[in-house]
Amino acid sequence: MRTGTTRYFRNEVLRKRPYIKLDWCMQIVENPISKEVQPDGRIRHWGFIPELEGQALRVVTLADGLTIHNAFPDRDFPKSKEVEDET
Repeated sequence: MRTGTTRYFRNEVLRKRPYIKLDWCMQIVENPISKEVQPDGRIRHWGFIPELEGQALRVVTLADGLTIHNAFPDRDFPKSKEVEDET
């Protein structure tokens, strides 16, 4: 699987959230614990990264499911959420 990034992700997300690593985002896109399609067609992927101390990382891709557009810690994602795939 080959992931890419949008200009927004490279220029805004990584600048505003320098603690987020591209490798983490790629790992979550490739092996999410949960996925959900947004009304605009983009796809939300969730996963846990040990460095975030228990918070889930939400990674949003374009509709292709591979191009990373946004990423941020998701405090509202329940740790107990089962693996789901709505795509």
